[in-house]
Amino acid sequence: MFIKSLLLKNFRNYTEENICFCDGLNVLTGANAQGKTNAAEAIFLLCTGYSPRANKDRLVIKNGQETAQILGTASSMYGDVSVRIDFNKNDKKNIYVNGLQVLRIGEILGNINSVFFNPSELKLVQESPEDRRRFLNVSLSQMSKNYFYALQRYNKILSQRNNLLKDPNVSLIKDTLPIWDIQLSKEAAKIIKARNEFLTQIAPIAEEKHAYLSDSKETLKMKTESGYYGTEEEIAYAIYEDLKVSIEKDMRLGFTGIGPHRDDIKFTLNGDDVRVFGSQGQQRTVALSLKLAETETFYKRFNEYPILILDDVLSELDKKRQRKLVSATTHLQTIFTATGLDRTVFKNYDYNRIVIENGKVKKNK
Repeated sequence: MFIKSLLLKNFRNYTEENICFCDGLNVLTGANAQGKTNAAEAIFLLCTGYSPRANKDRLVIKNGQETAQILGTASSMYGDVSVRIDFNKNDKKNIYVNGLQVLRIGEILGNINSVFFNPSELKLVQESPEDRRRFLNVSLSQMSKNYFYALQRYNKILSQRNNLLKDPNVSLIKDTLPIWDIQLSKEAAKIIKARNEFLTQIAPIAEEKHAYLSDSKETLKMKTESGYYGTEEEIAYAIYEDLKVSIEKDMRLGFTGIGPHRDDIKFTLNGDDVRVFGSQGQQRTVALSLKLAETETFYKRFNEYPILILDDVLSELDKKRQRKLVSATTHLQTIFTATGLDRTVFKNYDYNRIVIENGKVKKNK
């Protein structure tokens, strides 16, 4: 899969611009704050329906404008697909796939797939379990709409259960909780089983990618900390039983302490916790290895690679790891953004250089 063209209208600092991509290496260059990351953000929006940089849709609209639009055309093994998103000031966006409006955000998923990395993605390794769960949710939602909708249902039920736990009527809580817990356990089991399968698949690939990037100096290991395994039915039963045992604690705390909303992933290098003992360079390499492994997981599931978007990554790596990273991405469409182009890093590889200046394409070939 690869994106062929990207049209931006009043999106961030773009007035109206069309960017064309090749199906291999693409390098968007330009000084800081010219629009490189904005273009990368737009591609990811077309894949997932949400921005990794803005928590309100209206923030992507160019200053002084009321609306914005992004339109991408991609090629896949099933033919071409187009996705368009129209934004307006009231934070309501309209999404169109092949010209037809879709009414549920989940219907944008799976049309154009991508793996996105920029410096903020280091949170995946450095910061809270919520960031690692977000990685799982974004990747698995692109791979499975069923996962996305199970996650939506789970979060809704979880919110209702947490509200009930705060009710002063203890008898009401104990009488009503079993009803919610049956539903919560069922959706939780779907999420946990999908995550377990995904992590089982991605872990050895990430280990292999990390060994390549680090010259086999370090051994990466990943471990899920959900604590639930087995079939969907076995997981649902185990969660339901644990929820029954934890009622008193949950009532005391006022929230649900068991379930996939508490999941985490632990990364170790040579047995040491990367989050605690890893240098920033080691943490960056772990995160990149995970993203490269994610592309291979897409391929194993769909026999087609996603678009790999690497925003402002090369500047933080030494020359040797820059070359290794480029070498590891030549078999799929990769979109790099960088303030400058070091031709020695891309030596012996064909690539499409796109120069961005103040929201305009100055060179595209």
